[in-house]
Amino acid sequence: MRMMSIASGSSGNAIYAGSETTHLLLDAGISKKRIEEGLNGIGLKVSDLSGVLISHEHSDHISSLCTILKACSANVYATKDTIDAMFRMKSFANADRERFVAVEKGKKFSIGDMDVTPFAIPHDAADPVMYTVAYGKVKGAVATDLGEYDEGIINALKGLDAIYLEANHDIRMLQSGPYPYYLKQRILGRRGHLSNETAGRLLSRILCDKTSHVFLSHLSKENNLPLLAHEAVRLEVNMADNPYSDRDFDLQVAKRDEPSECIEL
Repeated sequence: MRMMSIASGSSGNAIYAGSETTHLLLDAGISKKRIEEGLNGIGLKVSDLSGVLISHEHSDHISSLCTILKACSANVYATKDTIDAMFRMKSFANADRERFVAVEKGKKFSIGDMDVTPFAIPHDAADPVMYTVAYGKVKGAVATDLGEYDEGIINALKGLDAIYLEANHDIRMLQSGPYPYYLKQRILGRRGHLSNETAGRLLSRILCDKTSHVFLSHLSKENNLPLLAHEAVRLEVNMADNPYSDRDFDLQVAKRDEPSECIEL
């Protein structure tokens, strides 16, 4: 199985996961052109997509979805409430609803030779989920847009080979930054986004012997820096009460404006 972040940040997100025969796109929050260019870099085209997994209806996750659907035959997978929320938007007026498949939190389904499991996340959207994807015994996950984490999320993220994990903001940068008060409170709230330190604590709970790649994802352009995120998460892992340290896996920051490394699992 291969995984690659095509783009990850508060301004747009798209992640690829696939096998030799099945190609999945997780969210479509950047332009079709950029998604196409990212896929071209690993020898694929948008028309090769087998399925599009949508986490929730915020624009940084769906902005190019309708355009993507015109260029491929893949179905879209999302929760029913997320699908309903998308179809209340003017941009979905001409979308083919028959291509939208409702999924249930915690219920595994298959696309080609890959297994997908949606899991619930606390975020201020209609019915948001993130996903684990598996090919045989290999398992990866995307876990962003979390206001907090609980035992359900920890259990969903056990046994991972790779994870794209939110490290959205540095708390001090956010608190002293230019955002209005209400937006700061939204980001810091229980249905907002994970800070660097909280990401590190979550990672410390889910690390296992299999874990080989961690990409810090969905960084805020205004309220974080890649080096801050990397160092904060590294320190949390090293201070945690578990047998692992940052030397046991590859820790990177997913890039905002270009594809990150494509990993082979």
